[in-house]
Amino acid sequence: MAANRSQTMVQALKSIWERGGAVGFYQGLIPWAWIEASTKGAVLVFTASEVETVTLNAGINPGVAGLLGGMTGGVVQAYATMGFTTCMKTAEITRAKTAATGVKPPSTWVLFADIYRKEGLAGVNKGVNAVAVRQCTNWGSRMGFARLAEDVIRKVRGKGEKDSLGAMDKIFASSIGGALATWNQPIEVIRVEMQSMAKGAAADANRPAKLTIFNTLKYIYSQNGIKGLYRGVTPRIGLGVWQTICMVSFADYVKAWIAKS
Repeated sequence: MAANRSQTMVQALKSIWERGGAVGFYQGLIPWAWIEASTKGAVLVFTASEVETVTLNAGINPGVAGLLGGMTGGVVQAYATMGFTTCMKTAEITRAKTAATGVKPPSTWVLFADIYRKEGLAGVNKGVNAVAVRQCTNWGSRMGFARLAEDVIRKVRGKGEKDSLGAMDKIFASSIGGALATWNQPIEVIRVEMQSMAKGAAADANRPAKLTIFNTLKYIYSQNGIKGLYRGVTPRIGLGVWQTICMVSFADYVKAWIAKS
């Protein structure tokens, strides 16, 4: 929906199904999502945990500590692994637009090799600055809101700052964090547009040839208005909730288990 901003949720579901049935919903899974998933979590959890530990020991509020940890982890995550994987996943999803020119879209490895040969590392990391802004605000918001929600839940239940919460309380807090963090959807729409493979006749003539975060924002707003900048926010709320539960609530239990071991 971020790439095809004129589509409603129903139309988006229909177009994906027509493109490949159930398999169409997993486009870009192999190998790019596998590479991303097997690396970004480790980078985020390690970096965010270290920053959170240092800031909490310095006497900083848990909400602010979560915000700083998430922001730092998100930036490191983006530049370490997510630049090229998100670029290639978006290329996988949007390269079908080139079919409008009558050219058969290349395979994923041919596409990667072609981009690398023409543009080098900068090409396969296209839009990485937008990814970094997205991940910084994503995880800063998710972890910050989640820790803030945990703090409120502790007070409501009459618990101290060091008292642990039950599993459902932590999941609920993470769900709040994940949902509220989607305020930055415009950055995600900008990131998708910057990494889109729409070219030539398949692309809008008004689309800037060299995309930056700011001229992409201006282009999307001119074409689709403020609503265009929030296209796809509903499914992203679901994604944000699930990711925050995994990376905050579940990660806390894993860290506690390792510390106890």
